[in-house]
Amino acid sequence: MPGSGSEKQSDRKLQSIGIINALRRGTVPASGLERLAVGIAAEEKAIADQLDYVATGRSDLKFVRGDFGSGKTFFVCRAQEIARSGMFVTSHVVISPDTPLHKLAALYSAVMNGLRTENGEHALKSIIDSWIYRIEERLIESGGDEDEEKLAIATAEEMEKSLIRVSEENSGLAAAVRTYYHANNRGDFAVAQAALGWISGEGTVGRTFKSEAGVRGAVDEGTALPFLRGIARIIVQAGYRGLSIAFDETETAQGSSRPLREKGYVNLRRIVDAVDRNESPYTFFFFTGTPSFFEGPKGIRSLPPLFDRIQTIEDDGFRNPLQTQIILSRFDERRLEEVATRVIEIYGEAYGEVDQSRVNLRFIRAMITKITSRFGGRIDVIPRIFLREFVDLLDKCALYEEYDPMVKYQFEGAKMGDVKEEERAVMEVVW
Repeated sequence: MPGSGSEKQSDRKLQSIGIINALRRGTVPASGLERLAVGIAAEEKAIADQLDYVATGRSDLKFVRGDFGSGKTFFVCRAQEIARSGMFVTSHVVISPDTPLHKLAALYSAVMNGLRTENGEHALKSIIDSWIYRIEERLIESGGDEDEEKLAIATAEEMEKSLIRVSEENSGLAAAVRTYYHANNRGDFAVAQAALGWISGEGTVGRTFKSEAGVRGAVDEGTALPFLRGIARIIVQAGYRGLSIAFDETETAQGSSRPLREKGYVNLRRIVDAVDRNESPYTFFFFTGTPSFFEGPKGIRSLPPLFDRIQTIEDDGFRNPLQTQIILSRFDERRLEEVATRVIEIYGEAYGEVDQSRVNLRFIRAMITKITSRFGGRIDVIPRIFLREFVDLLDKCALYEEYDPMVKYQFEGAKMGDVKEEERAVMEVVW
């Protein structure tokens, strides 16, 4: 196709700029993570294999465990990137006071609002539209009438057949999807939007929608998981291979009161049991947590049935990413050097070739030493800070021919406004 090569080159450059922009902010890039990923090839393959298994109509899960600085969030974002490239819909939920582990309805709503495909975010509407469009296409291809009114009638009839399995999971979800279709067809976009809101877990939607759909209330603790199963079926019928959900920072649950913490762990056990019984077909679950979440007195060890289900064989120095838990190792100097080298390549694609007489492996090692000296020699806590500072000096080298990073660079960590609690805890104060 004419121009396709230049378009791909342009897309690559835009992705490179996006990666560098994210590193400037100290955040995980939205795409292109495979270009930064180092030392996790075995884990990436394990995830890809599990996703293939889930796409056959099964369910599976993985817990990702690591200390601060081991790259849990980066890893789970990379795993979700693998899922999307494999035609999965994904959602990334951070466990917090607004989305606590003990409230399934809140988690469900966060999952729905975070649905993402390879082509876009907030994807619930596009998924349901794709599902309807595929039904219409099948009818037309099988010799159906293309007259708008007759096609709508035939589509409604065919929808009922497709909704049978969804209705088995939750009749309310099937009714809401049905109402969305009819409201859209007659141009009643207020009701159609209310239907999407109700499906996504909104507590307050218009009475007109509820009356037409014949539903009451909203998604609650008892219906959240059945709703999720129904959504996964619609996702597959819309042409995707499945749904991949990441629950990040589950260690946050340890800060809840004991009754709420225990309720959260019971919810987690329910999900694990549902996976084991294949009650969540086409769905893959990720959970990330620190070692204290897995082993501490306020962690899942406090619920033995859950702890027994997901504990790992003792580490003997050979990582096994096929276990229920992927245990991430801490960042070391070699991995940080490799990431820095990749950032140089990405920066070059974004803005032009980097002057490697000024920014080279010798300087990278000197820079790592300068930063780690302020963090008690701990390389594992500096990757985010290092990369942010590194991009800054790449900018200065690009802007000023006379800028010599080996002479000019000084790490002023104490002046950084966004140093995280875990980073500050090991930072050495200079008086």
